[in-house]
Amino acid sequence: MPQQTPAIDTAQSIAKMILDGFDDYREHFRQITDGARERFEKAQWQEAQAASAARINLYEEKVGEVTTRLRATFDAGALLDIQSWPLVKSAYISLIDLRFDDELSETWYNSIFCGLFSHDLISDGCMFIHTTRPSLRRARAAQTRTYKPQGQLAGMLEQIFSDYRFSEPYADLAGDLQRLEAQLRENLPDWVCKDPDLNVELFSSVLYRNKGAYLVGRLYTRDEQWPLVIPLLHREGQGIRIDALITDEADVSIIFSFTRSYFMVDVPVPAEFIGFLKRILPGKHIAELYTSIGFYKHGKSEFYRALINHLASTDDQFIMAPGVRGMVMSVFTLPGFNTVFKIIKDRFSPSKNVNRATVIEKYRLVKSVDRVGRMADTQEFADFRFPLSKFEPQCLAELLEVAAGTVEVEGDTVLVRHCWTERRMTPLNLYLENANEAQVREALEDYGLAIKQLAAANIFPGDMLLKNFGVTRHGRVVFYDYDEICFLTEANFRHIPAPRTPEDEMASEPWYSIGPLDVFPEEFPPFLFADAGQRRLFDELHGELYNADYWKGLQEAIRAGKVIDVFPYRRKGLDNE
Repeated sequence: MPQQTPAIDTAQSIAKMILDGFDDYREHFRQITDGARERFEKAQWQEAQAASAARINLYEEKVGEVTTRLRATFDAGALLDIQSWPLVKSAYISLIDLRFDDELSETWYNSIFCGLFSHDLISDGCMFIHTTRPSLRRARAAQTRTYKPQGQLAGMLEQIFSDYRFSEPYADLAGDLQRLEAQLRENLPDWVCKDPDLNVELFSSVLYRNKGAYLVGRLYTRDEQWPLVIPLLHREGQGIRIDALITDEADVSIIFSFTRSYFMVDVPVPAEFIGFLKRILPGKHIAELYTSIGFYKHGKSEFYRALINHLASTDDQFIMAPGVRGMVMSVFTLPGFNTVFKIIKDRFSPSKNVNRATVIEKYRLVKSVDRVGRMADTQEFADFRFPLSKFEPQCLAELLEVAAGTVEVEGDTVLVRHCWTERRMTPLNLYLENANEAQVREALEDYGLAIKQLAAANIFPGDMLLKNFGVTRHGRVVFYDYDEICFLTEANFRHIPAPRTPEDEMASEPWYSIGPLDVFPEEFPPFLFADAGQRRLFDELHGELYNADYWKGLQEAIRAGKVIDVFPYRRKGLDNE
């Protein structure tokens, strides 16, 4: 047997240390995730929020630990010899081939590589720009439970909730089952409920997020299928309630929205679960599905692969995103790719009291807070390289003019040193320009709800102009401009003091002092709405937002430890307490 060279030995040792670090990360990830059930059973909502933030931060912490360990263990000349990394990659592939989380381990390897090397050295020879995992995998252990009602819906539902039990009892199981059966019959055609071939397939593990638990699966016959989500709530001291039964694909899509916090769920074989979700939500990209269950770094990998494939297979060119130009960010997009790319301008408008470091801090904050379905998730990228031919000339000229420190042309390549990606939406101001009367009312109603729900989750948007909110394909209003956000409890909400003299009232400048965190809600109407009709309608719908006392009341509730309910689904026949 031929003797291995020192280079191969070193490559194998580096590969093993990278994978050992991945195992350590996965174990800590599992520990945090596995605690979700107990937090739900004990109604530990503040602990649930803390665990969610800790799990997001865990990835970068563990990557940092492994890169530090590699530098301490291996000679810099050997570790940082880029010529040896194809050997490291090859050794790593042999280590992950039999794993059930092999696709995640590729992304982990990429993170370690980028922690050691400049992005100039990224190549498929040294890392996993394209996956080496097979698209069709061997069969693995079943992760679902299947129920066959045989026309007996009540008995099937009873069996389901016999299988899915908690340490806390159901508050009114008989009543909930009766209501669920009625919802199921209402949601599906009558013949489906009687079809002897009807099956219900549920993922074995329960999904947890915020104050809810979710059973997720599908109903299917030989010819058709419907998604199925059953949310559960725990009212402390009142037991667990089965809250709803959802079979509409659009409603289920919203539950897995890019505006939501990440689920906590035990997923032994991630690719199989994502495949299961993809079958019931075919409109979702797998990048978004991985992200929705906490694997946001792998979601980023899948997003990047989809982007480079799109650029390689279409004539699409980057253009400036529609809407009012931002005072802090410049935003461009690909018409055929449902994403915007946001870069920080070199210079901000004088009215903006922020700097580059503050903007970065604000955007990173959004990753770790509860977005309550009202803030778009972001992915942060460094050193994107795109073909020069993929930029519409006017777009590239504008980017080079306003962000020369971030965007550079290198021969036939455009280098974007730093950017965020977000889902593309229709800016609310543009939506309202083309909306009919009913759509205007619905959008302004949801705009106010978005502000209220963010506030109740301890987020104050700061700049609440219509242009900073977008409308999703499901008609939901979502905030997406984060350079002025802060925790609600940091703001100082004030009433405008009464003028002391007639001269005060007529003065062009305020007659009272204004601190950097002072907010005067009475000033909102003319600031938010140039259109008088929209201003009157919003006053009718959400006039309390103009009162400082409303905001102070929310602050008091947050400081008292209250964690609000924000439901990602419609609750038929139930109060919205």
